[in-house]
Amino acid sequence: MPVPTFDKFIEPLLRYLKMHATGALISDAYQALASEMNLTPEDRAAVLPSGNQPVYKNRIGWAHDRLKRAGLSSSPQRGLWKLTAEGSDYASKHHSISDDEIDRLAIVPRTARLSLKKDADTNSETSTPVASTASETSSPEERIEAALAEVRDSVARDLLELIGRAPPEFFEHLVLDLLHAMGYGTNRSDLQRVGGSGDGGIDGIISLDRLGLEKVYVQAKRWKNTVGSPEIQGFMGALQLQGATKGVFITTSAFTKEAKQAATKARGTVVLVDGSMLSSLMIDTGVGVSQKALQVPKVDNDYFDDA
Repeated sequence: MPVPTFDKFIEPLLRYLKMHATGALISDAYQALASEMNLTPEDRAAVLPSGNQPVYKNRIGWAHDRLKRAGLSSSPQRGLWKLTAEGSDYASKHHSISDDEIDRLAIVPRTARLSLKKDADTNSETSTPVASTASETSSPEERIEAALAEVRDSVARDLLELIGRAPPEFFEHLVLDLLHAMGYGTNRSDLQRVGGSGDGGIDGIISLDRLGLEKVYVQAKRWKNTVGSPEIQGFMGALQLQGATKGVFITTSAFTKEAKQAATKARGTVVLVDGSMLSSLMIDTGVGVSQKALQVPKVDNDYFDDA
């Protein structure tokens, strides 16, 4: 039998994680679900076209991605999946999950912002859900683009989750690595981490020229709650004490409307980078992310012009 599509793994995975209240190793979940779905040795041996991963593990992974998107599960540490309190309650209330409910969980939000980044002005997400299966009227290229956007969104979410579990010092180093990858500083040593007690709200300094005559000051906040105007005003005060005119405030969460307004009143330039932009920049620059080439064949009409 062919390996079931990822949506068929959603309910079995939810039930399996419900039985492991303290969390389950991902490797154990793979094997348990493969057995429950009666996958044959041949089914388990089937790999993706890239050859990088067994098909069934990939689909179970996407099933967990859907549970995470719905706020029902999490990855509290490397190699472990665990239901959230909401997920445990959901599993208890839903002794069986209807096809319509599975379809709802399997829906992919097509959106430029992450669910982790709520609109600070409205405190709600602005996403337009579309079916995870591509429309029959879509071209193959459109389906590829939609799939790549979905993968990118999933990677962005995972990045913010991993950053949230790392020590604060790691985040400060990551921010400087990212800014250097974006072209700031003549070399990595031009970006210095200065965070710590008594840092005055400054976590990093970037020298834009070899003599260090022009500098950008950085503050990095790994927060879950939105960043408000008091934090931005405090950062602006720290910049003023340094005699600085350029600053970058980076957070893993979002900025309130008041925070954005406060930044526009800075004497110099204060750039705000929220979690959505942060993860997007990491993907674009390859910081904490590896890229895999996708080869899409296309007929070379020039070759046949003289035929």
